[in-house]
Amino acid sequence: RHVADFQLSIASVTEDSASNCLAQDLPLQAQKLAERLKCDAVVSEISAGPGTVNFTINRELLAKTVLQQVLKDGSEYGVKSELFSTVPRQKAVIEFSSPNIAKKFHIGHLRSTIVGNFIANLKVALGHEVTRINYLGDWGMQFGLLGVGFQRFGNKEKLKSSPLQHLFEVYVQINKAAEDENTKELAKDFFRKLEEHDEPTLSLWKQFRDLSIEEYIQIYKRLGVHFDEYSGESFYQEKSQEVLKMLEDKGLLQKTIKGTGIVDLSEKKDLSSFSTVMRSDGTSLYITRQVKPIYLAAAIDRMNKHSWDTMIYVTDKSQSNHFQHLFQILKLMGYDWAERCQHVSFGLVQGMKTRRGEVIFLEDVLNEVRSRMLQNMASAKTTKEIEDPMETAEKVGLAALIIQDFRGLLSSDYQFSWDRALQSRGDTGVFLQYTHARLHSLEQMHGNEQLTDVNVACLQEPDAISVLQHLLRYDEVLYRSSQDLQPKHIVSYLLTLSHLAAVAHKTLPVKGSAPELAQARLCLFQAARSVLANGMRLLGITPVTQM
Repeated sequence: RHVADFQLSIASVTEDSASNCLAQDLPLQAQKLAERLKCDAVVSEISAGPGTVNFTINRELLAKTVLQQVLKDGSEYGVKSELFSTVPRQKAVIEFSSPNIAKKFHIGHLRSTIVGNFIANLKVALGHEVTRINYLGDWGMQFGLLGVGFQRFGNKEKLKSSPLQHLFEVYVQINKAAEDENTKELAKDFFRKLEEHDEPTLSLWKQFRDLSIEEYIQIYKRLGVHFDEYSGESFYQEKSQEVLKMLEDKGLLQKTIKGTGIVDLSEKKDLSSFSTVMRSDGTSLYITRQVKPIYLAAAIDRMNKHSWDTMIYVTDKSQSNHFQHLFQILKLMGYDWAERCQHVSFGLVQGMKTRRGEVIFLEDVLNEVRSRMLQNMASAKTTKEIEDPMETAEKVGLAALIIQDFRGLLSSDYQFSWDRALQSRGDTGVFLQYTHARLHSLEQMHGNEQLTDVNVACLQEPDAISVLQHLLRYDEVLYRSSQDLQPKHIVSYLLTLSHLAAVAHKTLPVKGSAPELAQARLCLFQAARSVLANGMRLLGITPVTQM
């Protein structure tokens, strides 16, 4: 069946459509309008549908224009579209991942990592300047406990060889003893020394931090993620005191009877909405309805340092209130740029377990995904001998994780399933990787030459046209994702592209066709693979060439 390339709905262009024209008039009006319009070099056919006018693009022009553009623009295809011509280039700061040292790297951190990475990739592709910040939980009373724990159970060798695991184990051990009064005192003492910058204490803390970051960098590398800056709560201790003083000077800080410090956020100044910024003992610990002065200090500092146009925080939706309050307080302090701060929130993931039990380290997830994928690859009959099965398994497995996560709205919760994620058929990351590898080997098989002077006018089959029409729409999808920062538009686009390419691969053989036709089809498949690879990379997936 012939599908039109563009459709105009009559109801959308008739004046005062509701009262003026009845539904039964629409087909007639469509007919009349279609008869008055003339075809030209671009539009080869105009017909009327039920209440629509349908336009078909000159098939030869469609093939030529799309394929030339895709192969010419390469990785910039879609990004150079006029849709983006009016979008100003901006400086963006994106804070994401942000785990706590010595604590679990839970699934929320994983979501924050891949979502933040996607947003950063998209912004960079669109020509924006991006600073990726990892804001670590690297300060606070728990480091008093950790310090005492390390003095009691720690091991310098283990700290060097696997810091994340060792510090976590030490923290779990010392927490069992944390009820004991003596331990509590020692922990307070250790943290007080830390705050007073006592050299040996600070040096041990610095080792915890530096070695953890070194190991994180290696693990993030496996995920294909990097950061420009490892920041953290420790950076803003002094500055947060300055912020409290600013709040006081501006008359925004109020003391309650209990001695806590609060900021009134209500319109009528009746405390119907307020935020706690300080506990009665002068410390700023995490309680509900609270904004740590540290966060205010960090935001102000980043503005001074990076003078950004937009700052995006990527965390789960349970923190939405916190960020609302953070932005409101900044605005009350007179920082108009608070309006350019944005919280991208995501839902909760249930049921992600590894064979070892619940997820404690990011590395567990990566190892699990790799071993499960290796198993699937080993049992699949079609698996050829590939050069590096471990690396391929990891890249395909990660694609599966990312696609499962990005298929819906970010704000929705979902139930995680290894089996569903790793299926080779259906709408999965495995299917995208498989399609990419197949198209790549098709190119390899037919001499990977640069195709020039190909006569693509012979691409007239419906299955070829479907692929071309779809390639034409890539820029619209990028535009939608750039507007709402949701990856799902790109995901569904790539899944459809893969399905269309799979059908075309069956019905439009390269092998055994006349040379001119074979060349044209090869050109079509090359374009499809190029756009598929571009889209996958934006999502944080490394396309594989063998599977």
